[in-house]
Amino acid sequence: MDKKELKALRRPFLKQLFKKNKVNFALTLLASLLSAGTSLVISWLIKEVADLISGECPYGFGTLLIIAGGAFAMLFTAWILDRAFLSEFRAKAMKQYREYAFDRLMEKGIQAFSGENTSLYISALSNDVNTIEQDFIRKLQNIVEVGVTFVGALVLMILYSPLLTLIAIGFSLLPVIVSVVLGNKAAVAEKNVSDKKEGYTGLLKDTLSGFSVIKSFKAEKNISRIHDDSNDGVADASKKRTRVTVLVNYASGIAGGLLQFGVFFVAAALAISGKGGITAGTAIVFVQLLNYVLGPIQTFPEFFAGMKSSYALIDKLAGALNKNIPDEGEPIEPKLEKGIELRDLNFAYEEGKTVLKDVDMDMQAGGCYALVGGSGSGKSTILNLLMASSENYSGEILYDGRELKGISTSSLYDLVSIIQQNVFVFNSTIRDNITMFSAFPKEEVDRAVRLSGLSRLIEEKGEGYLCGENGSGLSGGERQRISIARALLRKTPVLFVDEATASLDAETTFEVLDAILNLDGYTRVIVTHDLDENVLRRCTGIFTLKNGVVAEYGGFEELMEQKGYFYSLFTVSQR
Repeated sequence: MDKKELKALRRPFLKQLFKKNKVNFALTLLASLLSAGTSLVISWLIKEVADLISGECPYGFGTLLIIAGGAFAMLFTAWILDRAFLSEFRAKAMKQYREYAFDRLMEKGIQAFSGENTSLYISALSNDVNTIEQDFIRKLQNIVEVGVTFVGALVLMILYSPLLTLIAIGFSLLPVIVSVVLGNKAAVAEKNVSDKKEGYTGLLKDTLSGFSVIKSFKAEKNISRIHDDSNDGVADASKKRTRVTVLVNYASGIAGGLLQFGVFFVAAALAISGKGGITAGTAIVFVQLLNYVLGPIQTFPEFFAGMKSSYALIDKLAGALNKNIPDEGEPIEPKLEKGIELRDLNFAYEEGKTVLKDVDMDMQAGGCYALVGGSGSGKSTILNLLMASSENYSGEILYDGRELKGISTSSLYDLVSIIQQNVFVFNSTIRDNITMFSAFPKEEVDRAVRLSGLSRLIEEKGEGYLCGENGSGLSGGERQRISIARALLRKTPVLFVDEATASLDAETTFEVLDAILNLDGYTRVIVTHDLDENVLRRCTGIFTLKNGVVAEYGGFEELMEQKGYFYSLFTVSQR
């Protein structure tokens, strides 16, 4: 991606920093201008007082005191403005940036998001946002202030002595070169830190999610070693960033010192020789004004480096969020009148590794169909494709005769819902987890609770019960029932169930599946590892998959009489 494209992606993110925040920003800038003006007035006063002592000042002592009083009044006004608006500007800027980034994340399609590393977004909305605030937002006001004092000091220096000003500009070339060269190094170092922290965040997420697996396989030492390696990577990247930062600071300081002492000694020499009209006051004020020239020279490289680093982090996030699959299909009505058909469906996650081959299925509206087969037979892949997880298939997936690729995914999700094995439960109330934080009439929520079998839980704990992180306060069956209630509340005519009972005991498994089977009027497609005769007999049809192919189809008794592949699977499962 070229620089022009990166700038175009970055622009809306930068706009969020100032959107509905311009008044706060303008008033903080006014504070900066007043503060800068005060500094310049004080510099002028230093010269005039020095010249007053030597008898060369045209102003009286009282006049200079009044001007000094006015300068400090400006400084007090600047403090009032900063106190009132600076914190508001910074907080609102980062709040709006996070909200915009998160809203863009929520716009991503399942197809685009499913293949991405979620740690990138976790790091971008936590570590990277903090870096952007520290290295860019917090320094904006300061850079304006030092910029104004720099211009003002330069104007005064030209008025006092053009010759000394030219000498100062000559000495200033070195710091400018330092700013440009080291700014690029700092941006690279900051992005490297972000990448390492992203990997470390991902490792922590995986470790905490798989904690029980780690303990049961006694893999603590191995995981600790992997953690230490990742932690070392973060530390090394941080170390390199610090080295670059130190280099920027010291190089800027040395360059600034050469500027200050060089100009000061030239001014002293001219004053002693009586050439160039340099008075003692002029020599003194040049030292003072050089501080305001030095300020930007020392600050600009650091700000420039921080800005480039921040831009690199924004570009990284913007690029990831731009990888989206547009919802270009036509909308459909949220109803299924005929059914779902799969025709000559072929699919592979990787080229040359076929997962589904020439799959044909016909599932009538209102029916209940089971997909059974061994691990890796393609059962869950079929459900994922029915949920538009990928368009990289050949053949046809038809909803009432409409090809899925031509259907808007947003309208598809008004037609279908899915209950999966890994139910995510938010750390909120039972009601919030059922409604997914939306408003529904009480009678509709009560219906979903009743049909999903959650009534007993609500009676015991109340709908305001906090479920805990990822439902830690609930049993596996209770979490699954919440998932069923969510789907029922949405009233989608089609319900997919993907290994929803894989981690449940036999009794809870039957209760959950029984609740699903009792849902009249819904088209249900159930992927199950548990070949329970009482459940399978109630299904309209059973698709038996083997190595990505539909090996058999029929009712329970029909398949058992054939004594084929399904018969073998069922017989083995009963032992």
